[in-house]
Amino acid sequence: SHTPNAGGLGMFASGVGGADAVDVMAGFPWEVRYPNLIGVRLTGKPSGWTAPKDVILKLAGILTVKGGTNAVVQYFGPGVAEISCTGKATITNMGAEIGATTSLFPFDEAMERYLRGTDRAALAELAIAHRELLSDDDDVAREPEKYFKRVIEIDLSTLEPHLVGPHTPDLARPVSTMAEAVKSEDYPDPVSVALIGSCTNSSYEDLTRVVDVVRQAKAHGMTRAAVPLLVTPGSEQVRATVERDGQVAELESFGATVLANACGPCIGQWRRDEIEPGTRNSIVTSFNRNFPRRNDGNPETLAFIGSPEIVAAYAVSGSLSFDPQRDEVKIDGGSFKLQPPQPAPDLPPNGFIKDTEGFLAPPADGSGVEIS
Repeated sequence: SHTPNAGGLGMFASGVGGADAVDVMAGFPWEVRYPNLIGVRLTGKPSGWTAPKDVILKLAGILTVKGGTNAVVQYFGPGVAEISCTGKATITNMGAEIGATTSLFPFDEAMERYLRGTDRAALAELAIAHRELLSDDDDVAREPEKYFKRVIEIDLSTLEPHLVGPHTPDLARPVSTMAEAVKSEDYPDPVSVALIGSCTNSSYEDLTRVVDVVRQAKAHGMTRAAVPLLVTPGSEQVRATVERDGQVAELESFGATVLANACGPCIGQWRRDEIEPGTRNSIVTSFNRNFPRRNDGNPETLAFIGSPEIVAAYAVSGSLSFDPQRDEVKIDGGSFKLQPPQPAPDLPPNGFIKDTEGFLAPPADGSGVEIS
């Protein structure tokens, strides 16, 4: 899923699975079927609790885990410009969960801004010079049915925040229906752990919106999250930057544990000491995958995926049936209602802290390098 992340920067990037790689290593050809095109037309503008993550969660519910097989998912329409570059990457990253060959956004100002903000101005200039090659022709927008095998419409203005799961990323529900689902499906209502970050949904924008939720809870007298809250920065660059800008201190003062910049619980590198193996429990995550045993090795853990800010809201409430859009958080002596987090900058106002530790540039002449 890391490879199609680059679709958020206008790149057609298709990963090679392990079985394919083994075939090539054994001398067999790598066979790739010519993909179909699925067009996702985005209109409107997200607001309130709606996040870029909700686009792919909604789409997973429409296409299912097989609906994108042998297809490229191409996003287009006026709503594309309303999503940040890292938000676009969140959407394309999770395209693997619907079986897509890859996912793709057209080049736009958000991508240009991100390239410049990450010291890649030369690439930004190159993309601008060839903008017509990195975006749709006008007739695609006018008559998308002529170019796509299927066209799906998503209005960002009416898109609700979603949760998907458990046990599959295509069991999608708006959070407003979770209370009913908890009753009808007998899901454990107490949230045992909330997990934010990892390779997706750990951008500066994501973590800033999470901190907004945390600050609201603290302002109403909560001193720590209702449940264990684990936060995984996606890179050393992000970790160092959010530590400098205060997000790490805000999270830790609320009882959150900021983990190492690694996959961690997303791929099962998580030793849970607070429950016995085999205990049925509900967790909420902003990761991509939620099949049984994925996060903690326990087949009885029900993992529900949502946006970082929605996961933060569940960490505050501690209840899976909680709807932050309508419900109040109960605390000693009363209750309070969370407000949707404010829009956050997609790039740090003071720039990223650049990190090159551990990177060894290759020599100009590699002929003397010995591979052991």
